[in-house]
Amino acid sequence: MKSPLSSSSSSMGVLRKPRLSPYLFTLLTFIVFITILYGEDFICIFGQLEPIPGRTISRPVKKREKLAFAIGKSEEKCDVFKGMWVRDELTRPLYEESECPYIQPQLTCQEHGRPDTEYQKWRWQPHGCDLPSFNATLMLETLRGKRMMFVGDSLNRGQYVSMICLLHRLIPEHDKSMKSYNNDALTVFRAKDYNASIEFYWAPFLLESNSDNAIIHRVSDRIVRRGSMNKHGKHWKGVDILVFNTYLWWMTGLDIKILKGSFEDEEKEIIEVSAEDAYRMAMRSMLRWVRKNMDRKKTRVFFTSMSPTHGKGIEWGGEPGENCYNQTTIIEDPNYWDSNSRKSIMKVIAEEFNKSKFPITFLNITQLSSYRKDAHTSIYKKQWSPLTAEQLANPVSYADCVHWCLPGLQDTWNELLFSKLFYP
Repeated sequence: MKSPLSSSSSSMGVLRKPRLSPYLFTLLTFIVFITILYGEDFICIFGQLEPIPGRTISRPVKKREKLAFAIGKSEEKCDVFKGMWVRDELTRPLYEESECPYIQPQLTCQEHGRPDTEYQKWRWQPHGCDLPSFNATLMLETLRGKRMMFVGDSLNRGQYVSMICLLHRLIPEHDKSMKSYNNDALTVFRAKDYNASIEFYWAPFLLESNSDNAIIHRVSDRIVRRGSMNKHGKHWKGVDILVFNTYLWWMTGLDIKILKGSFEDEEKEIIEVSAEDAYRMAMRSMLRWVRKNMDRKKTRVFFTSMSPTHGKGIEWGGEPGENCYNQTTIIEDPNYWDSNSRKSIMKVIAEEFNKSKFPITFLNITQLSSYRKDAHTSIYKKQWSPLTAEQLANPVSYADCVHWCLPGLQDTWNELLFSKLFYP
């Protein structure tokens, strides 16, 4: 009796070769075609050779997520931070100093005797595009039922006050209020009918420091506590739009003292590091806090770059010993850069932000503000201590070339914030 195998073999005669599936054949053909067409590109992508000059490499494009609050997008290839200042007496200023009762006396230059208003009549014009007009109605409606907070030093407080000045006229007197809490560390402006708040939180280093008292913070020996973002961050939770700044307080000209433990420790372990290394530490802590506490689908985070100073007239072609005092014109050199604005710090920001998993909108106000030597408060502000006869005889000696008059330059910062919030 023959086995089944033998019987089968006999009936079929010669064994047939296995056939290639038409589906598999099609797939293999497609792979070979793609390999021939894009082989060089694949090699370039994996870093094994440099791209061929003149050849456009095809790469998969990741779809950009829509940022919270965005209603459109900016013009193609438009950098709103690059441009020039143009005179505009028709639309500037955006409000009058006397119309905004929320401006601190440190920033009310007209009230304190500044004789000119020319600094109020400049508008920022980006190259090749326009800034969208600040729409106070849209801003308030967007803030309905939400919180917006500015966190940082007195320069960020100036931008905070500017935002309130831009909005408060639309709110009836009985529906708005401003109060301070936590020994003035937190200031809250409320628009009751909108159930909205615009807030400022004093944290000049963002991290905990011995300069955190919002009233008495002028200490010569500044110390910053490492890894302490939650000390202040607990007050920021639940905010929908967060605007950070920190720079000036790091620029002591010396290394920064970093506390490893707690300010309550009897024996404190303190190390000294460069301003760049200390600043990097703060940026990493801030980005870590943002990643853990902010919802990228519902919230937005902004970071305002360093605000320039104008303490050395010789840098813009002035006389030795000059500063911002009595300056009424802008700097027209497009390449001018304030020496107090360290590019090494800008590099730190770029490096750390590029690694962030949470989208941070960078408000690069440094270059455009560096042209505005005319816009500082100078001597036209409330002086907290009586001036000496020597100071009165030499106004340059006590001119404030750090802070800015309102209305003025910081309204433009908020126009840029408005642009990036709605048209990123």
